[in-house]
Amino acid sequence: MNLPKLLLCTDMDRTVIPNGSEPEHPEARKRFKQFCANTGVNLVYVTGRHIALVQHAIDHYDLPTPRYVISDVGTKMYQRDNEQWSEMTEWATEIDKDWKGYTAFDIKQFFNPISELVLQESSKQNTHKLSYYLPLYVDNEEVIRRMEAVLADIDIEVSLIWSLDEPNNTGLIDVLPRHATKLHAIEFLQKKLDYSLEEVIFAGDSGNDLPVLASQINAVLVDNASSDIKAEARQLVLKNGHVETLYIANSNHLAMNGHYSAGVLEGIWHYAPQFRDMLK
Repeated sequence: MNLPKLLLCTDMDRTVIPNGSEPEHPEARKRFKQFCANTGVNLVYVTGRHIALVQHAIDHYDLPTPRYVISDVGTKMYQRDNEQWSEMTEWATEIDKDWKGYTAFDIKQFFNPISELVLQESSKQNTHKLSYYLPLYVDNEEVIRRMEAVLADIDIEVSLIWSLDEPNNTGLIDVLPRHATKLHAIEFLQKKLDYSLEEVIFAGDSGNDLPVLASQINAVLVDNASSDIKAEARQLVLKNGHVETLYIANSNHLAMNGHYSAGVLEGIWHYAPQFRDMLK
């Protein structure tokens, strides 16, 4: 008899890390950690953080340690063996094809005339990730149109990902290889580890999670996500024909509030009844 297996992919900040404005249920993180310790559960963090900040969050918030990390908004992938993180170079090779030899530093020069873009700290940049702050009083859609016009003259494939940093009250724009999104990284790992689509669940809360939330991957949006993100996610799954693969946590199960890791567990309850006994 084959045991059930689950590739559980989850964002960190304001998804399993309770650093938003909504209250965390006091039992949520403990129950999340207990669930992830079960045989058959393969945990993956999918985050905008770089690997050092991932490890800091694991230690500081007493989170379960995953086997894999997709970091830097999908531009890096790490595997943990013998208590050490090692970069998965096959992912870097995969996404490097999109930029055809250009680096993030090269691409930055093309955006210099767009004065509204504020370059983020060097620790938030890498060879395949160029990250900017964009003040909230600026029309982000208009700025992205101008960025797309610049990129139209360069023969590379790029994704522009806008999201909201609620704690710091600012907008974020990440410039990535087109296939360096969280979605493509999860799909790459799913195929590499030989999981079926039904054996994958993703959890998130913010704008840079929307490509996964609106995809054919079973996804849960934690209840502490903003009403705007919930509305946009609903519109996107309707447009893409994937209404059945979006679940918005609402505290209907597990006697918790649907926020943060409680919402992640609620999504597992919804999509994976074979794991329900492990959630009690």
